[in-house]
Amino acid sequence: MTVPIQASILDQADEIGLGTLGPVERTQLGDRAWVDLLPNWVACAQELFEFLYRAVPWHAERRRMYDSMIDVPRLLAFYDEHDPMPHPALERARAQLTTHYARDLGEPLCTAGLCLYRDGGDSVAWHGDTIGRGAREDTVVAIVALGAQRPFLLRPRGGGRSLRYSIGHGDLLVMGGSCQRTWEHAVPKTSKRVGPRISIQFRPRDVR
Repeated sequence: MTVPIQASILDQADEIGLGTLGPVERTQLGDRAWVDLLPNWVACAQELFEFLYRAVPWHAERRRMYDSMIDVPRLLAFYDEHDPMPHPALERARAQLTTHYARDLGEPLCTAGLCLYRDGGDSVAWHGDTIGRGAREDTVVAIVALGAQRPFLLRPRGGGRSLRYSIGHGDLLVMGGSCQRTWEHAVPKTSKRVGPRISIQFRPRDVR
């Protein structure tokens, strides 16, 4: 990984702030599914990206696909509810999101899953976060995107016309209600030259 890290970033840790969470643009998708979008929620987003790019213990994974084991096309990290976050801004983000979405969620956001998309060849295929309670219960998954903008696609489960968002640079996108069961999302590969991107997914307990 070759992103340059400024020496002053650690000194600037307290300067990485968050905007307010109201009003947020909400799109109703049907069947109690919805998605919120708030551009530029994270102030000093580039500094936070560079810090996480360097400080997080990224690792590669292999997963079974049909009869073969394949490399997951992105790097990963996971912070469980009792793990210290890699940066205090993530603690503040989780707390602020929990407060704002208390009526929609009814419980705290506990975990943070991080993905590093190194270039346009890294991606995530169509899926819903249905490991655990997301397969049978309404929930909230809040995504903070840092670094280069990449398309984030949503489509009805089983196929249909997709919605396209371009998120990065501190944008916040939140999927709620039945979205994980009734819709799917993806970050497709691209042949365009794009820089690295970090996605931070805040979820409640037992939702992956």
